[in-house]
Amino acid sequence: MLSIDAYRAVFVEYLEEKTYNNKPTSLYQPINYILKLGGKRLRPLLTLMTTDIFAGDHKHALDAALAIEVFHNFSLIHDDIMDDAPLRRGQATVHEKWDLNTGILSGDAMLILSYQLFESYEHPIFKDLITLFSKTALEVCEGQQYDIDFETRDDVTITEYLKMIEYKTSVLVAAAMKMGAIIAKAEIEDQNGIYEFGRNLGIAFQLQDDFLDAFGDPKTFGKQVGGDIIENKKTYLYLKALKGSNKKQATQLTDLFSIQPASSEEKVTIVKQLFETTGAANATKRAIKTYTEKAFSVLDTLAIDESKKMMLQKFGESLMNRTV
Repeated sequence: MLSIDAYRAVFVEYLEEKTYNNKPTSLYQPINYILKLGGKRLRPLLTLMTTDIFAGDHKHALDAALAIEVFHNFSLIHDDIMDDAPLRRGQATVHEKWDLNTGILSGDAMLILSYQLFESYEHPIFKDLITLFSKTALEVCEGQQYDIDFETRDDVTITEYLKMIEYKTSVLVAAAMKMGAIIAKAEIEDQNGIYEFGRNLGIAFQLQDDFLDAFGDPKTFGKQVGGDIIENKKTYLYLKALKGSNKKQATQLTDLFSIQPASSEEKVTIVKQLFETTGAANATKRAIKTYTEKAFSVLDTLAIDESKKMMLQKFGESLMNRTV
């Protein structure tokens, strides 16, 4: 077993070797650009780590890990187009650096390239990987559509929001881990178990991201604190605040989330106060803890050494204790 940083380094080295030099360059340059922008590389390193955890060889999982990363970045290109976002990881988004049509077409090509990467695996591993990947890819699209639908709805429930982040975020984390188990030829029960570990950890991860967006330290968070509030996003914090508020607080909250005031800073300050006074902040912390504990409870069912269970738990704890 390697350290988390070592798995990340192995993957980044492999990614650097896989530069797409195909023609036309105008199609492939944006692909290389988005793939080299950096990021946590969370999903691919999970595939490599999980392969080793189930007594496989992480080097055999590199193509699957890259497929996950290519797909993830394809979804980011299209997300940025839908959000009209100017920046991604501090750099110009693909559609801003090139143009809208290039962003759409290069993103489409990345989806196809991600599928091609599975062709290095033989049957039945190939079939299991493709089946899981197709199911996951469709769920990510469904999650994105839910997110879009929620922007114009005033009756979003907490259950619906949790389903949205499960599909948009956590299923890809879960699939990344299950792919490692599939490549290592783990028992079906362990494949399904590690999927549940990743699914619950992915939900906790997104809830933590929601919380940090409002209450993170601007020096370490890496992006504008309060961005979700400024954009009127109906996050878990917002929905919990609405549920726990009195009539006056509810009116104030909904009014603030229906406008773009001259002073965004003042809006963020007032909304954060409402998140705290309505109990939403603490409720979100409890939800993060609950989903993290759900993930950890799965570890007892896995047929792996205790040292490997501890590694997974420490990894989960590091995600939940992050400030970025």
